[in-house]
Amino acid sequence: MLRVISYSFGLFSYLNSSLNCSSSPSNKYALIRYQTLDKCFRNPGRRYYFEDLLEEVNNALLDYDPSSEGIRRRQLFDDISFMKSEKGWSAPIISERDGRKTYYRYEDMSFSINSSPLNELEAEQIKSALMVLSRFRGMPQFEWVGEMIPKLEQAFGFRGTEQEIIGFETNPYLKGLEHLGTLFNAILYKKPLEIEYRSFRSDEPRTDVIHPYYLKQYSNRWYLLGQIEKFDVLSNRALDRIISIREIDVPFIENTKYDFSEYFEDVIGITVPKDGNPELIELEFTPGKAPYILTKPLHGSQKIKRNDEKGLIITIEVIPTYELNSQLLSYGKEVKVISPDWLREELREMACPDQK
Repeated sequence: MLRVISYSFGLFSYLNSSLNCSSSPSNKYALIRYQTLDKCFRNPGRRYYFEDLLEEVNNALLDYDPSSEGIRRRQLFDDISFMKSEKGWSAPIISERDGRKTYYRYEDMSFSINSSPLNELEAEQIKSALMVLSRFRGMPQFEWVGEMIPKLEQAFGFRGTEQEIIGFETNPYLKGLEHLGTLFNAILYKKPLEIEYRSFRSDEPRTDVIHPYYLKQYSNRWYLLGQIEKFDVLSNRALDRIISIREIDVPFIENTKYDFSEYFEDVIGITVPKDGNPELIELEFTPGKAPYILTKPLHGSQKIKRNDEKGLIITIEVIPTYELNSQLLSYGKEVKVISPDWLREELREMACPDQK
């Protein structure tokens, strides 16, 4: 069960980032507002007038985020209307006169949004998540997905999806995928691993003790990033080159150096040179290739210097890596390195190693 829970945690983290479901700050603030109002509406010991509700909501937001500026009257009106609507919870909110003032409560004081059925928005988000989750069917160590989806569809009253409407670049036959579950659990539960590995540059395997921190996919290949015990440096291992994995009983070295949300900011690919510094690289693409590069930038630092009938000139500021060279070489004659000179010569040697 723990393994299923940990898989689900990782998959739904991925789903949330892919589908932007309920993970943004604005959605968290909305949930806090709805939960606060729910408590007020079902409290039989106090009458909550409009200004009282506004104060309660803003106090709750301030407790969660000290920098919050709260909400205004218009937002509170909208929140109450949403809770009463079918898209919300069809909450039985009523307003009653108390002299010149009006207070709000649930007509049925046993009602709560936490015990009500899914609202329309929540149902649509779960159905979208199930469609993404179904992409994992048949993958090694994800056999439970095929069993879980029908149960969820039955529990929530969803009709099975007749046809797929979203596709991801997944390959269930890709070598190394069988290690994903083991590595995910090792990262989650902070378990050091002894990994037997054969690199691309050697026919002889080697065995290292690795403290795993992060899994990353690049160019349809998965990589594990972690610290090798005898070296104070981050290393990566391609999953398709791993021969065997074994948990070992040694103290786990905590990750205190790397923020993986920013770690790859200055590179294209999976390799981050230890002492590398970003360099300004200027590239020229043919007119035919220009629309592709404009709509799918090479890197977040990409800037346009010129775009006309002669072609597209851009700059990127990245740390030079083997992956950068490989990507530029894949464009063939459609790209030319304007600067730096050394990168142009390096690519020429890689493309034509027999020519001096």
